[in-house]
Amino acid sequence: MNHIFEFFFGQYETYSTIDIVLEIIAVLFGFLSVWFSKQNKIWVFPTGIVNTVIFVYLLIKWGLLGDMMINAYYFIMSIYGWYIWTRKVDEIHVTPISKTTVKEKKTSVYIFIATLLFVFVVYKSFDKWTGWVAYIDTITTALFFVGMWLMARRKLENWIFLIIGDVISIPLYFYKGFTFTSLQFLGFTIIAIFGYLAWKKSLNKSQLQTQTV
Repeated sequence: MNHIFEFFFGQYETYSTIDIVLEIIAVLFGFLSVWFSKQNKIWVFPTGIVNTVIFVYLLIKWGLLGDMMINAYYFIMSIYGWYIWTRKVDEIHVTPISKTTVKEKKTSVYIFIATLLFVFVVYKSFDKWTGWVAYIDTITTALFFVGMWLMARRKLENWIFLIIGDVISIPLYFYKGFTFTSLQFLGFTIIAIFGYLAWKKSLNKSQLQTQTV
């Protein structure tokens, strides 16, 4: 039993207690954020902001630039998404769940490619392009950038990008030595799958109601 515990949590022996506590708090707020997103509740954004602020601090301290940029971007997109989700499209309705338009698909491709190039330049500038982890970091950052942008715009397809990024991040963060964060992404994956199904059901229901009116 001790060997199992050591395998999963042994790396925390060198971490300060405050950093461990902060990571756990951030993980809890991360779960809340994804859960509220699944429920299509506006609380996805304030809880997400708490999660990202803590992680930006920790990731800067740990020297993980790619991960820090993801969370800094999440913070910006949380504010943007908060505005979009509460913006009324008419006198009584706020921005609804919808599918990605052709224009938004093109924009998603541009964001993905631009993110790959941006992260590569940053990693090279700070001499962080040192192994295979940098390649994976670049891809997951691009996936999360697109996913969060689509979530902020309340697009169903955001879940697909987030699920792929979450699945990749589970072993990646464990390899980096952050077991709690790795477990967070495992939970994110499960919730995101149900989130996709819930949003799709809600979208189909609203389209059916529109057709019958």
